[in-house]
Amino acid sequence: MPETYDGILLGSGHNSLILQAYAGRAGLETICLEQAGQPGGGLATEELPRGSGFRHNTHAFFHRGLDQLPWYRDLGLRGHGAEYVQPDLNVALICRDGQSLQWWTDFERTVESFRRFDEQDAETLVRWRRSFKPIVEQILVPEAQSPPLPPEERTRLLSGSSLGRQLLEVSELSPLEFVRREFRHPVVQAGLLFFNGLREVDLREPGFGHHIPQLLAADAFAQLCLGGSRQLARALVAAVEEAGGKIQCESRPARILVEGGRAVGVETDGGRQIRARHFIASGLNPQQTFLELFDDADIPAEWRQFAGDYRYNLLAPLFGTYLNLKAPVRYAAAADCPELDQALMVILGLERSEQFLEIVEHHEKGTIPPTVMWGSCPTRFDPQQAPEGRHAAFMWEKLPYELAGDADRWDQEKDRHGEQMIEAWKEDAPSLQDDLLDVTTRSPLDTARRLPNMRFGDLLVGALTRRQMGFHRPFPGAGHYRGHLPGMYLCGSSCHPGGNITGMPGYNSAQVLLADLGIKADWTPDALRKRLPEAD
Repeated sequence: MPETYDGILLGSGHNSLILQAYAGRAGLETICLEQAGQPGGGLATEELPRGSGFRHNTHAFFHRGLDQLPWYRDLGLRGHGAEYVQPDLNVALICRDGQSLQWWTDFERTVESFRRFDEQDAETLVRWRRSFKPIVEQILVPEAQSPPLPPEERTRLLSGSSLGRQLLEVSELSPLEFVRREFRHPVVQAGLLFFNGLREVDLREPGFGHHIPQLLAADAFAQLCLGGSRQLARALVAAVEEAGGKIQCESRPARILVEGGRAVGVETDGGRQIRARHFIASGLNPQQTFLELFDDADIPAEWRQFAGDYRYNLLAPLFGTYLNLKAPVRYAAAADCPELDQALMVILGLERSEQFLEIVEHHEKGTIPPTVMWGSCPTRFDPQQAPEGRHAAFMWEKLPYELAGDADRWDQEKDRHGEQMIEAWKEDAPSLQDDLLDVTTRSPLDTARRLPNMRFGDLLVGALTRRQMGFHRPFPGAGHYRGHLPGMYLCGSSCHPGGNITGMPGYNSAQVLLADLGIKADWTPDALRKRLPEAD
């Protein structure tokens, strides 16, 4: 007889684990199947080289405002060992002339940093934060923490209030248009675009102009997890197991079983069959879920087409250079501004908004752009990520998945490019010359090999475009966390609101799944329609 559970989850990324923990707390017996040797997906902290004692976070590191999120609280993750630090100097963009644009947890200090570049830009920052803060609190946060509304209904509801109308108006712009319209100084423009958009959306894409004022108005900042990002994965596993859930690694799903027009189980690549009484939830990407796991006869042609056409981010692939050091990174600009060495995130090589368009052009051609990179020295804040008295640091860079049309070229080029990044880094941090002990590089191809869910090395698991956002993410018909068959659900980063370590796809999917099963959960927020601003 096959094993039987109430629910089966596919993939053990953080969204799947969040859904599984909530399902267990609701009394459901679940199992999660993970093909890798350990759970957590991109929540990876690796010892590089193995046995060295230096621990590097090779995919996820900057967890923005995570300890403010509802699932972190509901699942008791701090008690399970996921504790966060949020340094006061959150982000510093260091220019070649030694000046720096700084984002502090203290907003007034951020304003003063802007003012050193441009008085008017500082006043614009204050104005947009003041006007957009209620929009973030009353609209954007509730939207992220709820299943999305159909676009027509969303527009109708938002059009009824002044806050909603302002959001709709700003959203019509692209981030690039918004920043160039509202801010004057090239460093300010570049910093705002990078910190928000370059890492998440195509800055030329209309419909995302609100991302910039949302950044300015939000009180969520970059954080690091003590012990490394993998500590969050361990905490989520503990929450799952506390609720009675099972996680089985080195178990690759091969086929979703369908009977009577319903998803009823999973067959692994070893031929083992596992049955599901109520649901199967996939944290995998649309191609994996709908094109690889379903027999052709069990998937409508339209869904196959939509899944095949699902787009990935041109700019999401990440190149990482990880350093083992005798001492922490020290920046030359810190001679005049000592606080810079205490910044959690440092951005280098970026000084004007036009660089974004240059980076896009290089990605389209499959060539390497001039270096713009960002990273951290985590051991300044968490000494346990290196041997006593030593330090770990890294820099990331957005680089094409394919070099001149061939991703395999990275195997020959990655170490050479890592050396180039270090040389560029030394221009701002000369101390690296004497402090460097060891180097490890990871290319976009390495990402895709290790995490097949991140197709083409896309850490966000799908582009954010108008056609792939909200109710239409990942595609029309699948934007409410339900698949094409009863019993089939989606919960990964290809769902609303998208990638990064937010946990919201898993959190929102849990709301939909439990509601469909008629299970009333005390943690579920009121319906989004009730939480949006009333008409005025």
